[in-house]
Amino acid sequence: MTLAPQLKATIFRLFFLGIIFFFSAACKKNNPIESSLKAETFNKNETEEIEAFFLISMANASKSIISKSKIAKQKCSEIKILELSNKVEDHQNQLLQEVTNLADKRLVIITEINATHKRDLYALIDASGPNFKNTYLNSIIASLEEQIQLFESISKDTNDKAILKLVLQYLPEQYKLLRETERIKKQIF
Repeated sequence: MTLAPQLKATIFRLFFLGIIFFFSAACKKNNPIESSLKAETFNKNETEEIEAFFLISMANASKSIISKSKIAKQKCSEIKILELSNKVEDHQNQLLQEVTNLADKRLVIITEINATHKRDLYALIDASGPNFKNTYLNSIIASLEEQIQLFESISKDTNDKAILKLVLQYLPEQYKLLRETERIKKQIF
């Protein structure tokens, strides 16, 4: 007789554990709609990564050119260099503003100037006299060529209308500034 209550208790415990196991297993099942929404929200595809890299690289290049132009305005008194640095700085400020707006819309965080650009700035700060002019012009030429290369590569890698519009708007200006900088370099040296 004492066996019956113990058997009932054991069966009741197993039944209770079975119910808990069933409900915990049922709760762990993923909702397919929820899973697909999470995947779409948190997974970036390769194109988005390329576009984010472009925006960050373009912003860093623009910041670097703006800094170089400000240094040129402080250290150089030659009118051609001052006019060029003003023109380049204005153009880069506009470009940086548009790139920053695009990055903000896509939740891309623009980081600070990278180490390579800082080295260029230090070399420019250390230069003086005619060496400064040559260093500045070479540095601006290299930076503009870098931006042109970024524009050309992103135009091949994306179909995003906003980025392609940015390329169409600024790429011709970049070539124009590059030619003007090279022309001034030939005139001075």
